[in-house]
Amino acid sequence: MLHTWHFDTSYARLPESFFSRCKPVPVRSPCLKVFNHKLATSLGLSALGEDAAIFSGNTIPEGAEPIALAYAGHQFGHLTMLGDGRAVLLGEHVTDKGRFDIQLKGSGKTPFSRGGDGRAALGPMLREYIISEAMHYLGIPTTRSLAVVTTGESVFREVPLPGAVLTRVASSHIRIGTFEYAARTNGIQEIADYTIRRHYPECLGSRNPYLALLQAVTDKQAALVAQWVLVGFVHGVINTDNVALSGETIDYGPCAFIDTYNPNTVFSSIDHNGRYAYGNQSRVMQWNLARFAETLLPHMTIHEAQNVVASFQPLFQNYWLAGMSKKLGLAPEEAQDTIEELLQLMQGHDYTNTFRALSDEQLPDAPLFREAAFTAWHKRWQKNAQLPLHNPMIIPRNHVVEKAIEAAVKNDDFTIMETLLKALETPYGKHDEYHGPTNSTYRTFCGT
Repeated sequence: MLHTWHFDTSYARLPESFFSRCKPVPVRSPCLKVFNHKLATSLGLSALGEDAAIFSGNTIPEGAEPIALAYAGHQFGHLTMLGDGRAVLLGEHVTDKGRFDIQLKGSGKTPFSRGGDGRAALGPMLREYIISEAMHYLGIPTTRSLAVVTTGESVFREVPLPGAVLTRVASSHIRIGTFEYAARTNGIQEIADYTIRRHYPECLGSRNPYLALLQAVTDKQAALVAQWVLVGFVHGVINTDNVALSGETIDYGPCAFIDTYNPNTVFSSIDHNGRYAYGNQSRVMQWNLARFAETLLPHMTIHEAQNVVASFQPLFQNYWLAGMSKKLGLAPEEAQDTIEELLQLMQGHDYTNTFRALSDEQLPDAPLFREAAFTAWHKRWQKNAQLPLHNPMIIPRNHVVEKAIEAAVKNDDFTIMETLLKALETPYGKHDEYHGPTNSTYRTFCGT
């Protein structure tokens, strides 16, 4: 058994309109395939004797109180009443570092399944594990993955696929969509007060705690999206139900990292109009925050809400500029023109490798670096660059992630994934084996 779970269930003490009490559906033959030992240690959970029965949902740990959360969501701009259709929250594991949601994803049907089977396939669960861990080690706020268990059962997504359950760890699962749901069930006061107490207690001392909440969430989302853009991450489905108010990245469905730089890059197979394209992420997040602000209008004026939402783009630009300045070793006040010129030159060239080459101070023999315009830019940049550069060498390249997942799913071979995960723990180290190749036609799928 794991060392000790210290469960509290504060969310389950909210009005029952916010959730449905339901247990995970037992699986035939749970087998633990991946376990995050370092995360377990940080949570005070000993890795001595990991228990597949708990991580599959076959056994409910003492103190847990499984619930499926209710929420709504604007999906591609259209509001839908949703909820956890294939996940249950066991409770909040309380440590000296804080309170962490423990959720089982792929744990079977719930009252919110809407005709779905409530299950998950192994491939998408491994994908979430890999990408969320990469984000963590890149220093980007994120939910994390504690374990992946195969179920011994198949799920059907056009073809039979091995089923799996992922254990997700999050600061919470409160979303903009949670507030959209609450606004339609007369529960805004309760969920807003709960969110402030759990994530933003500093707002309690404000003249208007709800306005302060909107401001705090806006600031956190601006910082988060800037961090995505700086490392070339494309979330792929920034619906309001996929925006966590804690400021963590959540839902690793059709996400990917860009290889070549192109602001119009879209990976998701269902994002036909580019709503969630790489370069559009800040605009769609601001749109989502406007929906969040609308739910709080009983507690503030329209003018106050509009002013906060309008502050998002300046906040995002400031965070982005500060981050780009670190990537180029420049002071922010002298970086803007230099950055914009580089990004124009970089169109169609590898994003991560270009910045890393600048960090290494020795340009490789690549097409971009042989162009006269880049050579001129490089000379001007060298005259001004004085600060240490901060650029990763390794990101979870799409082809490498797919190779690791394919080996695990088809051959039960997790060695490629384990090697990749180890490398992703030190993204700023030297990892020549994970450079390129690029693939401009790569597509991702939501994995439901």
